[in-house]
Amino acid sequence: MTLTSAPRRSVPAVSRATGVRRDHGAWFLVLPALIPILVLSLGPLLYGIGLAFTDAQSGRSQATGFVGLLNFSDLFQDTLFWDSFRIGLVWAFGVTVPQFFLALGLALLLNLDLRLRWLARALAIIPWAMPEVVVGIMWRLVYHPDAGVLNETLRDLGLSGADGRDWLSGLATALPAVVLVGVWAGMPQTTVTLLAGLQNVPRELHEAAAMDGAGAWRRFRAVTWPALRPVALAVTALNFIWNFNSFALVFVLTDGGPGGRTRLPMLFAYEEAFRYGQFGYAATMGLAMVAVISVLLALYLVGRLKGDDER
Repeated sequence: MTLTSAPRRSVPAVSRATGVRRDHGAWFLVLPALIPILVLSLGPLLYGIGLAFTDAQSGRSQATGFVGLLNFSDLFQDTLFWDSFRIGLVWAFGVTVPQFFLALGLALLLNLDLRLRWLARALAIIPWAMPEVVVGIMWRLVYHPDAGVLNETLRDLGLSGADGRDWLSGLATALPAVVLVGVWAGMPQTTVTLLAGLQNVPRELHEAAAMDGAGAWRRFRAVTWPALRPVALAVTALNFIWNFNSFALVFVLTDGGPGGRTRLPMLFAYEEAFRYGQFGYAATMGLAMVAVISVLLALYLVGRLKGDDER
């Protein structure tokens, strides 16, 4: 008996046409969300990249000229920009690290079965719901040298040197004061994210570890942290990127002063573009910051992929 292979079943042309129509229909549904992204995000990004290679300035009657890598050469020799870059890194780390640990403690507390837990969770996200401009104005009132709540409290406590101290204008206190505001303003978002991750940890694992005699710290290390680690890494990376690109909060609080002690890279680029009219040079700064953020994001993704492969 001779064995013959079954003939290959051909896909009808009608089915192929239906699949093509379905693909077109899917693209048609995605377009309303895709078009704003292309117009408002990708378009300005490509325009800014092109602008970085020109000598574009405000108020010039002559046409913008192509200067190649001249802006980048000037940027590498600009000590003021690198000072702002260093301040930006100090700000980003100074806000992100305390923000994470405080948010983790608050998330662990809000995850407990406490009375009025719903009210505490609602109150915890109030700073997140406030616009950054409002937060900046509110904290300027807190730091006011004469009528600020902070100085009034220090006077009531009898601490010397608190009378009329301007926290946002002092060379030694401006950056720590702004960092404190950044931690307070961004902590609710991190808390909500970590709280969502904590609620995905099965209670049965905690109960089993408790029955084995594990204390609270050991349960956190063996049960809670392994399940929360991916969420923690993701929110920390995103917070660092967000904080490094901060603008509105510091702009309202100090406008980069005093003496440039709080001039973040985004503030520096803003001043070059809209205060001094150097659009091409400001675009070069923005492109350099995009490159740094892309490298940091790539390192984060590589670390995540290695962690997934090890597991």
